[in-house]
Amino acid sequence: MRILLVEDDNMIGHSLRQALAETGLSVDWVRDGVLAESALSQGSYAAVLLDLGLPRRSGLEVLRRARQEGNRTPMLVLTARDGLDDRVSGLDLGADDYLVKPFELRELLARMRAIIRRAGGHAQSTIGTTHTQLDLATRQLVHEGTTVDLSAREFHLMHALLERPGAIVSRTQLEERIYGWGEEVTSNAVEVLIHGVRRKAGADVIRNVRGLGWRVAGAQA
Repeated sequence: MRILLVEDDNMIGHSLRQALAETGLSVDWVRDGVLAESALSQGSYAAVLLDLGLPRRSGLEVLRRARQEGNRTPMLVLTARDGLDDRVSGLDLGADDYLVKPFELRELLARMRAIIRRAGGHAQSTIGTTHTQLDLATRQLVHEGTTVDLSAREFHLMHALLERPGAIVSRTQLEERIYGWGEEVTSNAVEVLIHGVRRKAGADVIRNVRGLGWRVAGAQA
C-alpha cells in the first residue's frame, strides 16, 4: 500500500517513514506543500499523512486545493496544532481525520485503516466478496473458509483487488499501489506476489484477464 507523507521536520519525517516502512507500507515523503501537490497530481495513494505547518504552501491550502480539484484520496492531518479552530478548519476543508503530535504509531495505523475503509465504503475491518475476505487489521486472507497469513506486499496486492470486487486491476495500477518512489520493480514482480497468494489460498483466488490484468471473482460481501 502506497502512502504519501507530507512533513517538513526531518527528524519526524525520517522516524515516521521508517516506522511505516517496517509495517510493510511504501512511503513517498515530501517536505513542503508545493511538492505535496505535485505528488498528488502524479501518484496514486491509499492515503495521505499531511502536516499543516509546511513551507511554501500550508497543509490547509494543499488540502483545500486537492478537494477543489476533485481529489478524494483519504487525508489524515498530523499536526502540533491542537487548537479547536485548526481542527475545525481542517475537517471543514475535507480532512478525513485529525491526529495531534505526539502520537502512538498504533493509533496512527488504526486511524489510517479507518479512513481507507470509509473511502472504500466499508464500515467494518473486513472487505471482500462472499468467497474471499481480507481483514485489514490482522492482514489475514480468508478464501473459501481457509485462513492464511499474507506478507506485507501480498496484503497490499489483495487490498487493491478487493476494494472493488470483480473490477479488473492492471499491472500498472497494482505497481502504483504497492511500490513507492525509488523502489526497484522487476518485470514479473506482480506475478510473483500473485503466485505467492495462490500458493497459500488456492489457485482460483485471483483470476487473470488476458491482456488487461487481474480480478477477484464474486459479489461484494
